Amino acid sequence: MPKPSQALAQAFSNVGHTLDHALTTLFPTVVLVLEVTWGLGYDELIALFIAGNVLFGLGALPAGWLGDRWSTMGMMVIYFVGLGAATIATGLADNPWEIALGLAATGLFASIYHPVGMSWLVRTATDRGRALGFNGMFGAAGIAIGPVLAGSLIALSGWRAAFIVPGAVSVAIGLALLAAWRLGHVEDRRIDVKPQPEPDRGHVVRAFWILSVTMTCAGLIGSSFSFVLPKFFETRLGQEYGLGVFEISLLVSTVFLIASGAQYVGGRLADRFGMKRIYFVCFLVLTPALFLAAVLDGWPLLLVAIAMVFINITGLPAENGMVAHYTPSRWRGTAYGAKFVLALGVSAAAIPIVGAIYRATGDFVWLFIILGACAAIVAIGAFLLPDDRVRAPERAVAAAAE
Repeated sequence: MPKPSQALAQAFSNVGHTLDHALTTLFPTVVLVLEVTWGLGYDELIALFIAGNVLFGLGALPAGWLGDRWSTMGMMVIYFVGLGAATIATGLADNPWEIALGLAATGLFASIYHPVGMSWLVRTATDRGRALGFNGMFGAAGIAIGPVLAGSLIALSGWRAAFIVPGAVSVAIGLALLAAWRLGHVEDRRIDVKPQPEPDRGHVVRAFWILSVTMTCAGLIGSSFSFVLPKFFETRLGQEYGLGVFEISLLVSTVFLIASGAQYVGGRLADRFGMKRIYFVCFLVLTPALFLAAVLDGWPLLLVAIAMVFINITGLPAENGMVAHYTPSRWRGTAYGAKFVLALGVSAAAIPIVGAIYRATGDFVWLFIILGACAAIVAIGAFLLPDDRVRAPERAVAAAAE
């Protein structure tokens, strides 16, 4: 039997992060075609993903619990195969209700990745900030790939191909993971490769309540970016410069592609300067950037969009690292599940908020004002968090554990 490979495990986890975000960001670009094809309004079409977005968050807690109590590997295989099958089913839909059902299944299976895949990654990592940052680059790359992948496949073969082709890829990767698991190349891990000292109980309680608020607000910001940018660019740039669906998808992908390195930067900075400090600075700077996006027009808007997505993504490794820092190894999947119930499930409010604001105003000024207020709340919460930096006595404990 071969020795399980930490590198292979992290590779599957990283690819899983890319697919998770790529397959859940196909629909906002497809919507631009369905508006014409089916003659429905933008607000009506994005509402089809409300159930999927809610399940994307709410499914995280039971998925994390099953990963902790049953099998990380089993849940990851279910994730890849189920996500791919649900995406293919969405591409075969003949009416809005069938699309809504396919998107709901997509959201449910997509909910498995963050609590299970990230806890698997943390358990196999010797340098958490760096590993989470690198993993985050793959997730951000997925957000970048999703719009341009959808736009390219629409141009080549129609909107159905935008779902069916990437869905088939996900199923194939799931079968490859199953084979690697059965052959002993990857394994379930229950404890960390590199244990870290347990935090003070009082700090754990304090961090729990503060992070519950900040992760909800940060999740609303991130979800809004993913859903609104295609229509935001069409409204502020497409109509003025005559840009089509493919050109808009390229702009959205460019924003997320440039920002894809932000998580690696954020992970390295969190390792060096402390997670609390980086979390605070990122959202402090993000606040005025969001207010600026509310009023800008033309090509300067693209630069601001890149900046605000980059800053937002830079803070994510610190947030994920704090969840790991304040949670015992054996319950980490459940803790990440609870995080993503807040960050993704509660942030499902982004879809009706985006739709209602656009329907009422024909633009997104008030959306970015609301998001700017959310960023300010995160910055205040981050300032109130306990200091996570390891002090001298704790370093000795950590060194002994190694």
